[in-house]
Amino acid sequence: MNSGKTVFAQLMTFLPWYEFDKCVQRYNGNYKVQHFNCRQQMMVMMFAQMTNKESLRDIEACLNAIPEKLYHAGFRSQIKRSTLADANENRDWRIFADFAQVLIPEARALYKTDNNFNVDIDNMAYALDSTSIELCLSLFPWAKFRKHKGAVKAHTLIDLRGSIPTFIKLTNGLCHDVNVLDELEYEPGAFYIMDRGYVSYKRLFRIHKDGAFFVTRAKQGMDFERLSSRKVNKNKGLICDQTIRLLGYYPSKDYPDTLRRIKFQDKETSKTLIFLTNSFRAKAIIITQLYKERWKIELFFKWIKQNLRIKIFYGTSRNAVYLQIWIAVCVYLLLAIIKAKLNLKISLQTMSQVFAFGIFEKTPINQLFDRTDLNKLTQEFSNQLILFE
Repeated sequence: MNSGKTVFAQLMTFLPWYEFDKCVQRYNGNYKVQHFNCRQQMMVMMFAQMTNKESLRDIEACLNAIPEKLYHAGFRSQIKRSTLADANENRDWRIFADFAQVLIPEARALYKTDNNFNVDIDNMAYALDSTSIELCLSLFPWAKFRKHKGAVKAHTLIDLRGSIPTFIKLTNGLCHDVNVLDELEYEPGAFYIMDRGYVSYKRLFRIHKDGAFFVTRAKQGMDFERLSSRKVNKNKGLICDQTIRLLGYYPSKDYPDTLRRIKFQDKETSKTLIFLTNSFRAKAIIITQLYKERWKIELFFKWIKQNLRIKIFYGTSRNAVYLQIWIAVCVYLLLAIIKAKLNLKISLQTMSQVFAFGIFEKTPINQLFDRTDLNKLTQEFSNQLILFE
């Protein structure tokens, strides 16, 4: 790595800018633009995400305070908050959403043998959930949620081997989670793990017909008949493993095939959980372990909310909000790619903190993490949210 480049410039070399330019051309993003093009906008917004800047004025002041370093960091003109605000309002957020779709396959390939996946299966496994980002309804009137509250929902599907998001859909807070099941394309043989808020028998049957498997929790008061039972190892917390058929006019019509019902008691919390799945070959304990892995998507949501700027926004329009969230996703994917390519043995959180502190230093990235005290820091704060360690 060229020691004459700033850390920020080195980070930007990991991005496939040729693919980004194709995304820009797809939506005509640089139409009538002379100086502050989409690439410059992307870099400024990524800088704001990595350094956790709170406002457009904050971004402008910090960058223009060091004009001698801007060129070496890749910026070709002075940054003005009015120009950045106009770009965020008017340039199509789908440019950055499409670019995230370019980064996702690269990141997934690097983490396909992730050692943190603790379930002994060869199938692909995905977790589906959503997170709400609360907004002020008077400032964001398009983000309908409650009578006096606004919100944006990020419906997300992550690959549990590496905690890489593979599908993200942004909606207002009124969109029910279960509707997202209609937009997914299901991979035959893969497991889709979700909580009981996604229980819609008609949609679950579509997953079944597409050759994929689902694991979810049964709703209370579910009406069913038991057809048969299998032996279980009660020493592992399993209570029963049954083949069932749904009763009731609509449930039986929406899901006419048989289901597998597994009852399990978690020894750590003493909670009793009831799982539904259409997989009859996997061991019952594997089904419970898959659901436990679903917790990774909660960690993903908490990580991006704590380490990236997606709760305070630089603009109030739908376009500006969606654009900022998608660029935050690109930053997350970029950090994951860099960690894997450089074989760094520290958490993403430590990485983001180090980059934020030395963003304009002219030090090779590898040398930033060669010190042993960083490893001690990761261990010392091991109770905090850690991904990819």
